[in-house]
Amino acid sequence: MRALSSQWPARDGVAVFNRVYLQVTEEIARHIAAGGFPDRRTAITLDVLFARRYLQAVDATGASARPPACWRPLLQYRGHPGVRPIQFALAGINAHIGHDLALAVIDTCRLLECEPDDVEDEFDRVGDLLTLMEERIREDLMPGPDLLEIADPLTHLVGAWSLDRARDGAWSAARLLWGVRELPGLSREFSGRLDSSVGLVGRCLLTPWS
Repeated sequence: MRALSSQWPARDGVAVFNRVYLQVTEEIARHIAAGGFPDRRTAITLDVLFARRYLQAVDATGASARPPACWRPLLQYRGHPGVRPIQFALAGINAHIGHDLALAVIDTCRLLECEPDDVEDEFDRVGDLLTLMEERIREDLMPGPDLLEIADPLTHLVGAWSLDRARDGAWSAARLLWGVRELPGLSREFSGRLDSSVGLVGRCLLTPWS
């Protein structure tokens, strides 16, 4: 992620999300090192497999491949002058939490040969850190609110998206996907619909304002 930061202009939409995600990853690493997770191995595995999905989406773009639908709005609008930094950041978080996190839980369970319930504590602690980081992101990229911002349509747009709801949805999706893992056709169908739905939310979050 540090290497990617040096490749893109600061205003690039993916670069905005990348800076945010790098902060989150460093914060999680500090908590793991300090013993802040009950199961260090599970926490590291979930964190690495989670990050890998974002990096694979970026790599797909560089290789002229087709990234997941959840990432396409951010990758397509990354240079749009009418989209604000807060929108880029939230669109990336939406894609990564709404889609990638659920699949990272499944990846972790398969690798460690465990059940989603065995990953729940680490999932919750990572989610708590993400919630704290989201609050900082909103303060840094969209200070306020003041009287003018309350009436700003952008304030209503970004206020309508909730990381807590996205986390809850990701956990439910992970449990469902794990439950149908022996039914590959159904699993692929649900994963595809999840990907498309999260992508639709991302496209709404990136509505240009000027």
